[in-house]
Amino acid sequence: MIVSIVAGLLLGTPIAEDAHRVQMDHRGQQVDVTYRSEVDVAHKQVGAVGAPGRPSALRCAWTASVDVHREARHAAGHVMARTISADAPLTGSRPGWCDTQRDAIAKDVAARSGKVRDHLLAVAASDQDALVAELDAAHDRVRG
Repeated sequence: MIVSIVAGLLLGTPIAEDAHRVQMDHRGQQVDVTYRSEVDVAHKQVGAVGAPGRPSALRCAWTASVDVHREARHAAGHVMARTISADAPLTGSRPGWCDTQRDAIAKDVAARSGKVRDHLLAVAASDQDALVAELDAAHDRVRG
């Protein structure tokens, strides 16, 4: 998993983490739900290069946003999809130019994969009421 995170970050693309799958019962029928996290890293160059013989204030500030994509498949054929954005993305900084720090930043983000997974599980738990409401609405439209 960490290798795929690092590889995705090195390519500069959003990366999908492992999936969290749950099954629930809705009005006597099974619903298969899959939650996937996607991490996207943005870089911002801050500070300035120091004069010769003086230390540089150059830093690369980075922010990793975490979105959770949910797909629920109801046995009756309903598919509910939703994306939930993170409240508090991962942040950090590294000294130097962003272009030369991308590998180190990828490792910083990969080292925090546990926080990404915790966020994924928290979103999945808090999404239950919204999912049931969506399933109820879809069920009522089909019957009505």
